[in-house]
Amino acid sequence: MIRQFFGWQSTPFTKEIPTSQLYPSASFQECVARLNYMAKNRLFGLVTGEIGAGKSTAIRALRDGLDLTKHRFMYLCDSSLKPRDFYRELLHQFGIVPQHVRSEAKRQFERAVWDFYDSQQKVAVVVIDEAHLLQGDMLQEIRFLTNFQIDSISPISLIMVGQPELRTTLQMRVFKPITQRMNVRYHLGGFELEETRKYVEHQFQVAGTLHPVFTKEAIDAVYAHTRGIAREVNNVCTACLLDAVVRKEKLVDAIHVARILTEYKDN
Repeated sequence: MIRQFFGWQSTPFTKEIPTSQLYPSASFQECVARLNYMAKNRLFGLVTGEIGAGKSTAIRALRDGLDLTKHRFMYLCDSSLKPRDFYRELLHQFGIVPQHVRSEAKRQFERAVWDFYDSQQKVAVVVIDEAHLLQGDMLQEIRFLTNFQIDSISPISLIMVGQPELRTTLQMRVFKPITQRMNVRYHLGGFELEETRKYVEHQFQVAGTLHPVFTKEAIDAVYAHTRGIAREVNNVCTACLLDAVVRKEKLVDAIHVARILTEYKDN
């Protein structure tokens, strides 16, 4: 609907944008660079960010950029994850049928990781998303997972990703052994105003137009509401474009944004 009305090659502000065409904000590039550093150097690290700041997009960029002849990307996202299920899921991703008993599944996983590293010269890159929702027993299991061969060498990269409250949780004394083992930490924030402008312009360039679609005042209003959080920018801009389509208008101004934000408040 939007693409056809404006005559674009694709619809902007969607998840379908290829990672090669993502807007390269300074904070996003730094986040992906640290993720890659963790993956390539078999490190344990933490990435946090506000809801919608782009954490999942950064993970996708990491996955798409990995050399699959040297790495295997393994992704977990389950708020109710328990240690036994943790090892079972990772073994399934290795293509191994897991043992029913947790201790046996854990040993299976350790053997698989070492075989992968020693025999195939490959590194398992394990990403645990939504880690702020994990329970204490699962966080403690992650601690044990980082203790391969009494700290002499790590055959895997382990990356925890979650919302800011994860940092607060890990500051508790009981989890200090986990934070002490973390090699890299990064917090992904929202765009600044100028970055928000460039982000919106970039979305339209990828869609196939170089003509201004949002006025400066419209982008200022979008930023004031969204604080530069990418997902919220996407949602507001998409709603504004739909409003413009309905009204058969090719330029989005501050009036469109105000109308959309009023609808948001009403809901």
